[in-house]
Order: sequence, then structure tokens, then C-alpha cells
Amino acid sequence: MRAGRPLTTLVFYPAARPTAGHGGGRSGRAKTQRVPAAGRFPLVLFSHGLRSSPERFAAALSSWAAAGFVVAAPTYPHTSEFAPRFDRGDIVRQPDDARHVLREVLRLDVDRRDALSGHIDTERIAALGHSAGGYTTSGLFVAGHDPRLRAGVILAGWAAPGAFAGPPATMLFIQGKADPVVPVKVSRAAYDRVPWPKSYILMRRDSHGTYLRPGDRGYAAMLATTTDFLRGTLG
Repeated sequence: MRAGRPLTTLVFYPAARPTAGHGGGRSGRAKTQRVPAAGRFPLVLFSHGLRSSPERFAAALSSWAAAGFVVAAPTYPHTSEFAPRFDRGDIVRQPDDARHVLREVLRLDVDRRDALSGHIDTERIAALGHSAGGYTTSGLFVAGHDPRLRAGVILAGWAAPGAFAGPPATMLFIQGKADPVVPVKVSRAAYDRVPWPKSYILMRRDSHGTYLRPGDRGYAAMLATTTDFLRGTLG
């Protein structure tokens, strides 16, 4: 919760190999328990777009986790597909929501009651978002932002007020050329504002949502590119 705003958050993490035990009941199936893998892992915060949710991105979120990152994905209270009263204008409050979620997840690293205690690399953080989630992501990179926030990925997004100021961070923009929702000129304008190391990838055969889930035309390219970027910037 942040100021009465519920922020249900899914957290994905690199898992150790399953430890099997004997299952009860008639099936005789072995039960498994997935515990975090050994080591500390950089933290990535993912922000969904309008009328969407983390659940829609579960395949990508779990793939990033399998690649070696703790991935936190909040559900924003008034713009998700689950919002009882949808309010597009509420996106202006989402960068503060995202900052709050980051702080709360980082606290898990020192909470001995939590499974992720000792497993989050609190010095290496990135943010990633699609569409309005890209706007939310850009809003994290404002003057005075946490210098541990080292990288950002904006998928078909635009810039929040005050974005791209403060400590330098490496930015990646991915944009579908045939996107009618967030046109190329909009994301390109955001890219042009970035004063730090940056890259802009135009996916020539893709639209606004044709690279987000397995089976989508550009999914494999998006996943490989973002994974390589996160590995390169967070180590």
C-alpha cells in the first residue's frame, strides 16, 4: 500500500533446482519446492500498460528471472485490467508507486523471514515498462533519482515530466514501426531527450503489442534484446 493505493506485486526470482520429496495421496506424485538460487541477483521493476497486468507478461517476467534477475511487477490500482474504476489520468501517480514498490522489495533482502533475504543485489537496479508502463518507467529517472537505478527499458512508451535527469543511466527504447497507439515520433521524441548512453531499436514488422508474449511475431527478438541489455548494464 502507498497512501491508500493497493499495489499487489508479483515477484519472480532465479530458482534453485527442485528438491523432490515423496508426495502423499493416491497420485504418488513427488512434491517440489522452488527456493531461490544461491547468490545475489539484480532487481528489475516491470510496469504494465493501460488495461493490462503483470499476468499478461508472465512468460517474459519468468524468462528474465531465469536469466538471473529478481523481477518485481506491480499492478497499478486504477489503470490495470482489474481496476474497478479505470482512470487513465492516474498514470501521473504511477512513478511514485513504482518507487514505493522498489523500496519495499529492496527491504526483503534484509528481512530474514523472507525467502529472498540475502538474494537481492541492492546496488544494481533497472526498470522496464510497456506503453503507459514506459511512461511510468521514464518517471523513475528524474532529478535526484537513486543512483543505483542504472538502466531503463521503454517499450513503446513516452516521457513523463522531468524524465531523464539526475544520475546517468543507460536507456534502451524498443518501438514497433507500425504502432498506431504510440507512434514512432512519440517514442523517438522521448529517446531524443535522454542525455546518457542510449539505444533505439525499431521493429519494422511490429505494432503496439505484437512482441509481448510467446507466439507474437517479435517476441523472441524483444526477449533476447532486453535480456542481453539487462545483462550488459547490470552484469
